[in-house]
Amino acid sequence: MKKAAICFTQKGQELALRINAAARAAGLVDTGEEYLQLSFKCSLSEWVGLHFQEHDALIFIGATGIAVRAIAPFVRDKLTDSPVIVIDDLGQFVIPLLSGHAGGANKLAATIAELIGAVPVITTATDHHGAFSADVFASEYGLQIANREGIKKVSAKAIEGKPVTLSVKNYPPEEPVDLIVADETDREYSLLLKPKPYTLGVGMKRDTDASRAEEFFRKILSENEISIGELYAVCTIECKRDEPAIRTFCRKYSLPLITFDTELLKKAQGEFTSSAFVEKTVGVDNVCERAAVLGAGPGGELIMKKHSGGGITAAIAKRRGV
Repeated sequence: MKKAAICFTQKGQELALRINAAARAAGLVDTGEEYLQLSFKCSLSEWVGLHFQEHDALIFIGATGIAVRAIAPFVRDKLTDSPVIVIDDLGQFVIPLLSGHAGGANKLAATIAELIGAVPVITTATDHHGAFSADVFASEYGLQIANREGIKKVSAKAIEGKPVTLSVKNYPPEEPVDLIVADETDREYSLLLKPKPYTLGVGMKRDTDASRAEEFFRKILSENEISIGELYAVCTIECKRDEPAIRTFCRKYSLPLITFDTELLKKAQGEFTSSAFVEKTVGVDNVCERAAVLGAGPGGELIMKKHSGGGITAAIAKRRGV
């Protein structure tokens, strides 16, 4: 996840440089790389809008009030909003403001605080009480939340210290299954967590426009009645790992990106749409279909063959048993 930072004072700039140096020393980034990417060249509103759109982490080095006013027009949904963190310019406190669980702001705040010896100010109730957090659990295990209203109900029970039960059919499961999270004495508070069934295999020309790629992917998914929340991963060839349009799409929707080298793609099982041009260019006759099937894992089934448009290709596979 890209960590975009902005500051408003000389001390704030010095703190950003200090965080970057500490991150390099800790091995979080390579020598010469920046842990926080500091911006000076656009207005605050433009900066927030840009990074919210790309689902980057936003780090404000300055007053909390500035951050709150700046992000207010862009806040939409706790499960998809960008993580937002505020650090005072003396580096004493690191405060996750938004998307502490689903977006990982709490973990990021704790990491930054550790780097500079600051105090992480965590305000989410489940963290304070050491209680089970359903949205963190879903995020860490790649599950979609089928009934989001259950998050608050289950969390409230956990905070009250009441037992919370995870129910899994046919344990241990041989393949991905639904999970039910509930107060064991009251099924009204059940929360259904479902495995994500689909992988999106993609390919594209170099430097494809990110908004055009997103529009194409969303159209393909919509035509197949698949929501972005049902995607387990985006899959492609290794040489496209850093393609900006693919990275932007994955960041925006918090999707894992899985890449495969040419030789592994060749070993994918199935009948695939062959292209002599693609094979000449990257060494394998098809990228999107083969990547989708490999990303779906053993028994994965191609349910939508290659669709192309404007130098972009996409295919969809379904994971076995999901």
